[in-house]
Amino acid sequence: MTLVVGLGPGDPDAVPAAALAAIAPPAHVFAPPLADALLAALVPVVPEPLTDPSGLPPDAVVVAPDTEAHALACALPAAETVPSRASLRNRAIGAQVARLAEVGLRLRRDCPWDREQDASTIVPHTIEEAFEVADAVASGDPAKQADEIGDLLFQAVFLAQLLEESGDADLGSVASGQADKLISRHPHVYRDAVARDAGRVLDLWERRKREERADQGIFHDLPAGLPALAYATKAQKRAASVGFVFGSVDDALDQLREEVAELTADPVADELGDVLFAAVAVARWIGADPELALRATALRFRGRVERGAALAAEAGERFEELPPERQLEWYVRGRLSG
Repeated sequence: MTLVVGLGPGDPDAVPAAALAAIAPPAHVFAPPLADALLAALVPVVPEPLTDPSGLPPDAVVVAPDTEAHALACALPAAETVPSRASLRNRAIGAQVARLAEVGLRLRRDCPWDREQDASTIVPHTIEEAFEVADAVASGDPAKQADEIGDLLFQAVFLAQLLEESGDADLGSVASGQADKLISRHPHVYRDAVARDAGRVLDLWERRKREERADQGIFHDLPAGLPALAYATKAQKRAASVGFVFGSVDDALDQLREEVAELTADPVADELGDVLFAAVAVARWIGADPELALRATALRFRGRVERGAALAAEAGERFEELPPERQLEWYVRGRLSG
């Protein structure tokens, strides 16, 4: 059976002993070019060039630094690995994140713009990148999602670098703290609590957070700067965690109808806010994120208007110059064509 061996991050001084044992003679070793120099510095094995992973002999030992070895293991699902596939995956991810952290360190040291930044100047970019991730998810394009998630990840890396410079934390301690928090808040995974459905998971999560922050009141961790829909959603979640919540989706819908009636009778901003807040409560009951739901509707609206304008242009009319009733006709056609 083919054996895929991870050589560590690529530094000859960091190659695991298990990897050296696996490639000792008389192993039939294959390696991509990037592993040749690493092997030459370690063992008296001249690897054969790796050209086609699918055409390897059954006794082949394929070696590469962890990142490339993990990719090879994914391409060879029947192969054994050293270390285990789970460990190799973790080591490969660690090496790639460490590379990104090294880029952040280099930019902080050598780039005039990056040197001038602090957390307060970076956070607006972080918020922008978070919205771009949401837009990428809504697009359904995996490549775009990966790109935007990368941008957001670097924001976290850079902010952690600033903490490291002040001596308060670093990327490793930030990641470790987050792992500890997630483990603590998932007792149904890591301990003996039982959660048979997603709703029960959320109950356990909120209960654990209340226990951790009992001195911070019901509305703990509720930043005033959140977008309004996110603020309303989180405020309702906090209230629901102590039992202050509608008893059913029908109750939430009744409240929404009542607020719409009040807005109809008195169309002012306060009544509009009540309608939107009631709609958030309905969203929570049906398991929808109101921000994503509204974004999806806005995108559909945009697409329909653009299709209507295009159809109007094909008919020799400029959408922007038409009266509202004609625009509406083209909008309806655009909606039907989509």
